[in-house]
Amino acid sequence: MLDAAANAVATATPSRPRVERRRRLSPAALAVTNQRVARAYSPIVIAGFVRLADFVVLSVVGMALYVGYVVPLSGFHWEYAASIIGMTASTVICFQAADIYQVQVFRGQLRQMSRMISSWTFVFLLFTGVSFLAKLGGEVSRLWLAAFFVIGLATLIAGRLFLRAMVRRWARQGRLDRRTIIVGSDRSGEELVKALKAQEDSDIAVLGVFDDRNDSRALETCAGSPKLGKVDDIVEFARRTRVDLVLFALPISAETRILEMLKKLWVLPVDIRLSAHTNKLRFRPRSYSYLGEVPTLDVFEAPITDWDLVMKWLFDHLVGAAILLMALPVMALVALAIKLDSPGPVLFRQKRFGFNNERIDVFKFRSLYHHQADPNASKVVTRNDPRVTRVGRFIRKTSLDELPQLFNVVFKSNLSLVGPRPHAVQGKLQSRLFDEAVDGYFARHRVKPGITGWAQINGWRGEIDNEEKIQKRVEFDLYYIENWSVLFDLYILLKTPMALMTESENAY
Repeated sequence: MLDAAANAVATATPSRPRVERRRRLSPAALAVTNQRVARAYSPIVIAGFVRLADFVVLSVVGMALYVGYVVPLSGFHWEYAASIIGMTASTVICFQAADIYQVQVFRGQLRQMSRMISSWTFVFLLFTGVSFLAKLGGEVSRLWLAAFFVIGLATLIAGRLFLRAMVRRWARQGRLDRRTIIVGSDRSGEELVKALKAQEDSDIAVLGVFDDRNDSRALETCAGSPKLGKVDDIVEFARRTRVDLVLFALPISAETRILEMLKKLWVLPVDIRLSAHTNKLRFRPRSYSYLGEVPTLDVFEAPITDWDLVMKWLFDHLVGAAILLMALPVMALVALAIKLDSPGPVLFRQKRFGFNNERIDVFKFRSLYHHQADPNASKVVTRNDPRVTRVGRFIRKTSLDELPQLFNVVFKSNLSLVGPRPHAVQGKLQSRLFDEAVDGYFARHRVKPGITGWAQINGWRGEIDNEEKIQKRVEFDLYYIENWSVLFDLYILLKTPMALMTESENAY
């Protein structure tokens, strides 16, 4: 049913286009959005870095003791190095089996310390037993082994104490919270909020509830969480403050209502789930994902999260910095040509849509006469547009005017190398804004926009003068979002120069 729901939302076309504008939120909702919210840290990424730190630190301790004590006495032997790597890898595996690589465990002390000491001791007993059975006990320095055990354990304990302090600090700052809103403020919603709040060491922070109903079924507060508004307000609310999860407290039987709401919410870069805590219809346990002990059914997932987000950040900054260094001579020549061609600044900023509809300033080389500059791009540049300078016509045709956007990628981090192109906030098709012309247009803002993209290398760039062009751009952008990978980004990046040469007639 969930696949059908997702497909229905993605393909549904309402009888008339829905205009998205800034809505007036309730005082309760504004009180939440006005709170300062810290950037979230991914528990999955934190656990991954702790695994890596354990492996590196223990390997360094073992090798330092070996080089400092054993090597001066008997010389260097690769068997020791291999044993150290094997022991540290085994330790990380044992820690994983002991289930101590979880943020909730990092917050505690007794639980993680006891499991860590037991696992570290088990690895050494295992190594000692293997050495004895292989008749290598006489060749292994007992002093080195004892020192590795004691100093390694002390290092692990010190590291865990530091990690515990950091995790508790991040928790106080709200960086580990999953900021959640509930849809449905009836008795079912109240039970859901109670179940979520009753769990110990939960990372769920319930911000409030939303409901369209104004009758007696809709409560003003659910287990202490206030009603913040109607479902139509959620999109605007999620763009003013960080929301990580939208959780429906409605029964699965309310399929029509759920689909109608999903048509409005799927454009957001958040996880959307259906709570199954009160449903009488039960699926197999593997069909559910759990928020503590509360079973839920996944409908939409936020794209590019956790390690994918780390990989994309590294790709953007490492590859982007390399491209920027190679492009600097060309950029200097373009800047000189612009300065000699017409009066005015070399660069200009233009307001564009960024991630989750955030307004960002995008750098470009100036291609219009300065007195006719259009920072909001309210008027589309057309063929033989008199506002375009001589140099501007060339750099727009070759897309050299886009090169300063590398500064956005490398230094400001509000653009990616690859992603949906950031359209101007006043971009229009004839007299209609883009979001009026295409249903689900803002779904392309679920990821960070890019300098180049899947739509651009497939020929959908340049002037947008008919509905097909904007629809195709959105279609290709959504395909990119759903199929993202680092290799896909690399493929698009490598194809971009050829696409620019073959499709230059579309750029004015």
